[in-house]
Amino acid sequence: MTTTPTPHAIADELRAHIAAEYLAGEDASDLTDDFDLVASGVIDSLGLVRLVSHIVTAYQVPVDDLEIKPEHFRNIAAITELIVRHSAPAAA
Repeated sequence: MTTTPTPHAIADELRAHIAAEYLAGEDASDLTDDFDLVASGVIDSLGLVRLVSHIVTAYQVPVDDLEIKPEHFRNIAAITELIVRHSAPAAA
């Protein structure tokens, strides 16, 4: 039985992933949970595709279950909420 990571752990992993993949060594100190990734240009349309691929792989969330809407990928808090919502165990 695998345990679902906590929202805090998911946010930390996403922050590290985004810093490594999208900021390429730039200062990531502004990468707070509510930092607007889209408006700031950190994530563009190609970056969104790459981020969705990471979420599918890292969190085993089926891509068909993801609502690909800008508000779900605007910041780390929204992405974390999306992952948590789709990682929750199904009711027995």
